[in-house]
Amino acid sequence: MEGRFSDQLCRVCTDICNACADECEKHAQHGMEHCRRCADMCRKCATACEEMAAVGH
Repeated sequence: MEGRFSDQLCRVCTDICNACADECEKHAQHGMEHCRRCADMCRKCATACEEMAAVGH
């Protein structure tokens, strides 16, 4: 049961981070460099969550 919860949490985290990155990228298109950096960090977080879910930690 615990592994399933962790996998679900990783998938939710991935979805949230990707959604945040999408929103930040919209703002970055208007010249807001800090939003571009935020989007990059969110994508890194999403990738890390995907990797954790793939190996089942």
